[in-house]
Amino acid sequence: MIDFFDRNKDIEDVKMLSPLVWAYVGDGVYELFIRTYLVNTSNAKPHKLHIESIKYVRAGAQSAILEKIKDKLTGEELDIVRRGRNTDNHHLPKNSNIAEYSYSTGFEALLGYLYLSKQDERLEEILKMCLH
Repeated sequence: MIDFFDRNKDIEDVKMLSPLVWAYVGDGVYELFIRTYLVNTSNAKPHKLHIESIKYVRAGAQSAILEKIKDKLTGEELDIVRRGRNTDNHHLPKNSNIAEYSYSTGFEALLGYLYLSKQDERLEEILKMCLH
C-alpha cells in the first residue's frame, strides 16, 4: 500500500528542492484544503463546489491572501515566498497577470515547503488565515 502522506525527506533535503517543487505540492495542499472546507460548509453539488473553489484558488485570490497575511509571516517564511515568487516559471494561466501569478507561486511555495518539512501546526495556522 502507498502512504500518500509519507513525508520522509529531512529538512535539509526539503530546503534543496526547487521552489517550483514546493509550489507544485503547495498547490495540491491548498486545493484539497479549500475543497474540504467547501464540502464541510456547504450542501452544494460538485459543479457549484468547483465554481466556488475557483474564487479561492485562482492566482489573483492567492496573491490577495498573501498580501493580507504577509505581516504575520516569519522572516524565514517571507524568504520562502520570495524564492517562490522569483523563480522563473514560463507558464502564465489565463485570467491572471504576471505579478499575481508570481505572488500566487510564492504563496503555494510556502504551503508546499511547510507541508514537506512537516510544519503542520504552522501550515494549519496559515491556511486558517486564508479564510478570514
